[in-house]
This record gives sequence, structure tokens and C-alpha cells, in this order.
Amino acid sequence: MSKILELRQKRTALWNETKKFLDNAKRDGDVLSAEDAATYEKMEADIVAMGKEIDILERQAELEKQMNAPTSTAVLSKPTTPDGKEKTGRASDEYKTAMLSALRSNFRNVSNVLQEGVDSDGGYLVPEEYDSRLIDVLTEENIFRGLATTITTSGERKINIAATKPAAAWIDEGEALTFGDATFAQINLDAHKLHVAVKVTEELLYDNAFNLESHIIDMFAKALSNAEEDAFLNGDGVGKPLGIFTETGGAEVGVTAASASAITSDDIINLVYSLKRPYRKNAKFIMNDQTVSVIRKLKDGNGNYLWQPSAQAGEPDRLFGYEVLTSPFAPTMEAGKSIIAFGDFKYYNIGDRGTRSFAELKELFAGNGMVGFVAKERVDGKLVLPEAVKTLKMGA
Repeated sequence: MSKILELRQKRTALWNETKKFLDNAKRDGDVLSAEDAATYEKMEADIVAMGKEIDILERQAELEKQMNAPTSTAVLSKPTTPDGKEKTGRASDEYKTAMLSALRSNFRNVSNVLQEGVDSDGGYLVPEEYDSRLIDVLTEENIFRGLATTITTSGERKINIAATKPAAAWIDEGEALTFGDATFAQINLDAHKLHVAVKVTEELLYDNAFNLESHIIDMFAKALSNAEEDAFLNGDGVGKPLGIFTETGGAEVGVTAASASAITSDDIINLVYSLKRPYRKNAKFIMNDQTVSVIRKLKDGNGNYLWQPSAQAGEPDRLFGYEVLTSPFAPTMEAGKSIIAFGDFKYYNIGDRGTRSFAELKELFAGNGMVGFVAKERVDGKLVLPEAVKTLKMGA
């Protein structure tokens, strides 16, 4: 910039000098002599040249300014959600940070922020991000959550089920139409409280390098998923969900094996076709690994194994073309027990009431140098259409 200013000053001085020369030259006459004209043209050419040089330097300075400008604008405000709204309550970063601080101090350091999420039992509601991650791990660990229909409820949920099915009838032309009375049954999804506890050593709890957040979520999710799956399969409905293998209120018995200790290929074929065709479209098997070990040895009349192992990683094994899923909580082979479930499990409804919460176990493991935490949730589950799932029951 100083170079441009210097040239401008020189050009102004030269222009003043040129005008002065021209005035002096014209005193002797109206026409400039050839020598004076040449001198004037030389001075004028120098002024024009300086002007061009100034233009070049100004354009160069402008380009330099553009090249040195930042390519992006610095973020000076706090990040917000994609829709532009700032996160509040359990969704806010402050709440999540306060929860982690409370966990690391065994809830001796509880921020006022957490008071927004106190549940009826005195626990602290899980931050939304934690709750979402818990559900992801629950679904991954619990095969049944991925098959069933999950509903989030704020109170008791009543589900209407058609108790009678409409039937078509042939009539003559002009004959009066007849209508049957449709009746409905109601199934209630309540909220049963589930508690699970995990222990963490004090050394890990106070070690900032240890990822306590992920460890707590993983441990809680696995414990919750085990308790849930056991209830969804075997629960008696008293203080817990009603399971599909439960005789009263669970799935319908499709086939009873002739033996109390063995099953045959005919038993499984009869089980498949005991399920009505519309439900077979999305049907799957659920059984225990012990039952699988027996079925894998079954052969057809030509000596071929009935079991169809997966030929591709990630694909489930199949039996008569239907996926086979195993659960350690499915009943083992025992006289008089239903051991295999086959059907469309989306007709099993899981009702999640509200959100999960964390609390501390005061002094329970203090003598062992451990700190305990409790996760709590309220959940219910019922098979809303019993005919959608059939079971194979062992003989007595």
C-alpha cells in the first residue's frame, strides 16, 4: 500500500509540474515549439504510465486481500440440533455431562441440572443419548425385541382385538342382508418395574481415562436384555410380561409330540402347518440350542438332513425354509413342556413405559472396594393374537 501512495504522490507532483511547464511555454505564443511539445508529451506519457502502474498495484492488492480471506466462518455460537433448536432437558449436553459427573462420584456430586429428570423412586432419568444407545444394545442382545412390535407408552395401553371374524355368505338376488355381531376383546399393556445392578471398582470409577459411559451402558443393556428376553419367553404375567411359552395367555399349542423325550421330523412338519397360512409368510422358529442339537440330527426318508445351515455369513440357519433363532431362555426338552415356538412374532407387543433411570447402591459394596449402580425401567409384553404363534409341546 505504501508503494501505491508513493506513486500517487509522484504522479500528482509530475502533473503539477507539467501544468506549470505548459503555462510557461505558452507565454511566448499560442503554439508550442516542437521542442516544448516533445517535452510535454514526454511528461504526459510519464503521468499515464504512473497511472497504469497504480492500477496494476491496486488490482494486485485486491487479489491479495481475497486470497488471504478465510474460506469459512468461525463457529462462535453453541452447536444446535439440525432443525436449529437448542437441545433442552434430558437431550442437552449439560444434562449428559452432569450425569457422567454424578456416576463418577457415585451420585455424591449431583448438579441442579439433573433435578429436571428425577423419577418417582428418586433415581435420575437417563439422558436421551444414553437411552437411545441402551435400546440399540438391547435390540442387539435381545433377539425378541427385534422380532416384536415395540410401543412407547405414557400410561396403561389398551389394545382392541377382534374376538369374532366376519364371514361371507351367499344370498339370492333381492334377499335381505344379514349381519353378525362383531365382538372385541381388550388386551392391556401395563408397566412392570425391572431393576438390574452392576458393580464397578473404585479405581476404574475415578480413572478419567476409563470410558465409564460406554461400560455402564453396555453392562446395563446386557443385564436388562437377559431379564427381558427371559420374561418375553417364559414370564407368567405376574409382576412381569407374559411370555409366549406360558400355557395360559401365551401362544397356542400347535402340536403335541408323541414322546416325552424325543421329537420327529413329522412333529415339526405338523407344527409348521398348524399355523395358518397368513402368519407363515413372516414366521420364524425360536428354540433352545439343546433342541437345535437334536433337530440337526433329524433326516428325511432319503437320508438327507432336514437342517439347512447358512451358506453365507450373517444369514440364519433354516428349517423347512424358515429362519431358526436360538435363545438360552427358551425351554429345554422336558416332558409336558412347550419347547419350540413358530409364528409371526410381530404380534407380540412390547410396551416401554417412559424412560430408564439410574440410581446408586449406597454402601452395599463399600467393603469390597466396589461401587454399585442400578438401572430401572418399566416394561410389559403380551402376545396380542395367540393364533399367530404356535408351539410344539413334548408328550407327558
